[in-house]
Amino acid sequence: MRMIQAEAGRPSGRAGPRPHSGLGRAGLAAMAGRLALAGLVLVLLLLGAAGARAAARGAGVTVDDVHAGSLLLRTDEPGRYLEALRTATDVAITVSGPTLRARVTQVFRNPGRDWVEGVYVYPLSEGAAVDAMKMVVGGRVVVADIREKQQARAIYERAKAGGRRAALVEQQRPNLFMNAIANIGPGDTVVIQIDYQEPVRQADDTFSLRVPLVVAPRFSPGLGEARTVAFEGGRGWGRVDQPAPAAPVLDPARNPPVNPVSIHVDLAAGFPIGEVTSAFHRIDVAIEGPDRRRISLADGAVPADRDFELRWKAVPSRTPAVGLFRERVGNDDYLLAFVTPPAAERGEAERRPREITFVIDNSGSMGGTSIEQAKASLAYALGRLTPADRFNVIRFDDTMTSLFGGTLPADADNLRRAQAFVAALQANGGTVMVPPMLAALNEGSSASPGFLRQVVFLTDGEIDNEQELFDAIAAHRGRSRVFMVGIGSAPNSYLMTRAAELGGGTFTAIGAVDQVQERMKQLVDRLENPAMTDVGIAFSAASADVTPRILPDLYRGDTLVVAAKVGSLAGTAEIGGMIDGRPWSVTLPLAEAAPGEGLSKLWARRKIDDAEVAQTLHRITSEEADRRILDLALAHHLVTRLTSLVAVDRTPVRPRGVRLTRSDVPLNLPAGWDFDKVFGTSGDPATQQRQALLDADGGPIRMIRPSADPAQAVTLPQTATDAELRLLAGLGLLAAGLGFGLATRRRRAVA
Repeated sequence: MRMIQAEAGRPSGRAGPRPHSGLGRAGLAAMAGRLALAGLVLVLLLLGAAGARAAARGAGVTVDDVHAGSLLLRTDEPGRYLEALRTATDVAITVSGPTLRARVTQVFRNPGRDWVEGVYVYPLSEGAAVDAMKMVVGGRVVVADIREKQQARAIYERAKAGGRRAALVEQQRPNLFMNAIANIGPGDTVVIQIDYQEPVRQADDTFSLRVPLVVAPRFSPGLGEARTVAFEGGRGWGRVDQPAPAAPVLDPARNPPVNPVSIHVDLAAGFPIGEVTSAFHRIDVAIEGPDRRRISLADGAVPADRDFELRWKAVPSRTPAVGLFRERVGNDDYLLAFVTPPAAERGEAERRPREITFVIDNSGSMGGTSIEQAKASLAYALGRLTPADRFNVIRFDDTMTSLFGGTLPADADNLRRAQAFVAALQANGGTVMVPPMLAALNEGSSASPGFLRQVVFLTDGEIDNEQELFDAIAAHRGRSRVFMVGIGSAPNSYLMTRAAELGGGTFTAIGAVDQVQERMKQLVDRLENPAMTDVGIAFSAASADVTPRILPDLYRGDTLVVAAKVGSLAGTAEIGGMIDGRPWSVTLPLAEAAPGEGLSKLWARRKIDDAEVAQTLHRITSEEADRRILDLALAHHLVTRLTSLVAVDRTPVRPRGVRLTRSDVPLNLPAGWDFDKVFGTSGDPATQQRQALLDADGGPIRMIRPSADPAQAVTLPQTATDAELRLLAGLGLLAAGLGFGLATRRRRAVA
């Protein structure tokens, strides 16, 4: 406005600016008009393209649109969000004598207006043989097939890019799987069914099963991790296999629980059943016969924030001591044998003294009830030591402290110091597990010949470098036996089981404070002496391929579980060993084996574990281990680190040109964990460093903290935005404004 007034008030005797000598007045006016018109047309075209892109992308929601607990994913448009996929899970388990068959049904619903790819990270038992997957959508059932991992991923990516519905099940770790579902349309519901087989567990007089329901955050001590390379087409160019995508973890203090789970168990034990209990969930038990029970959760669907454990006992004095089951698949017979040897009863004077090192994890993931369970467990074990024993205590997070520097006699003064040391522990920091394990295995100058040398390691096991720990145990175990104690509502049972196997010990799980005394008593009884050593199995007539290849020593209450692929069911199998210096054996007639289900899958799954253990012990090369694993997985249709299940619907459903949005299904923090102890507080440099390690490693967990926005949100990568359109639109407006300004200026000058 000031410029116009100045132009109008200019003295008449003063000449205004002249046009460029190359243009007349009419030419300048025409040029200005054309420039303004071109700019306006460009703006309209670009705004139309931006609108089309926004329509394809979906309008999203605002905070006011949300009427229930939801995870909102921040978009590039301020104040608008995409709702993450919501999921429900049903677990149906059928127990048939020594084995269980489980079907995990996951329901993915897309409540938004975008075409999305759903990604869900979930746990399964470390012994699960995952062998089947179905995808149900729009009344169509698509059955998955097993493929080599890279081939399955390529099939899935092609289907995703082509707009077809597809599902992929990959093993990220032996007890951690990823389910990806491509091209879920607006309002669509997709059902994924995953089946697996697993042996029932037996210890003392108790049978049990465990269903992991939550993926706990794992600490990464460094950025280095081995990756495999896939070369394609023989052209010399390849790509590095990427880790699992990071899954968001909700802070339970600020978010309602998600991922409701319902569980149903059809229990057919094969013997008269006594007590049936669940340590962490309320259950309803319906009696359907002397040896049959039907179990369901008393509270219906519950949040997936702790593992489900079911335990059952035989009617008193009816607990079976042996079991033998068979299955014929093709031309092969498979056997599964259970043997529980008697335990020698020793007096106090006969008990060998122990040199025992206790290692306790006081890292941030142990915050909340876990550290109390661990401290109570260790206090109980210290109280069971005798003056004839020697001991030490090591605590660790991302640092470590050895209380005595070596083992000392378990006299009253040393025990008092140890109890005070344990009582003062607080949970904080990262989880660096290998150095304290090496320190515990190091016999040093305090080693005591004639003593039973034992390591008791109390932890939740939530690290992502398990193989480094396994390698350390295999290389430095010496004459030590390693006993793993899993603490908390969702311990890393794969790490615990494999570490105990390599260490010649056992794994004990403690999920609640009220379990401490019972389970630590069982562990202490095991620590006294092995029940049976030099364990072996021999077949009288048939050739047999037996697993596990290395039969472990058995401790009080332990049951030996052996699977075998045999040429025929002729003759006998003799299982025996030494108990208290005297030979003991039991002979099983193979022809009397009862029918079983899924035994071939369990044999193959255990043979795959044998290959992994043999590689860790440097008995075979990594190439030979991979060959064995791949052959077994493809022959028995199993998901492994080298194979995946993939299902593809042939009919394209996503329209061409419509963008596919990725949506990670959020996870709950395990019950009893302290979010701030795991992830720290925002702004804390140590917290930022730990999260950077997690993010850089690729997962499988990332944290979600509340922002200043009332919606709980994660900033999405700002890819495929309209920034280039907006830039061009701005240039168009600038051109239109310049043309308009020149034309106006010229008219005033003429006037």
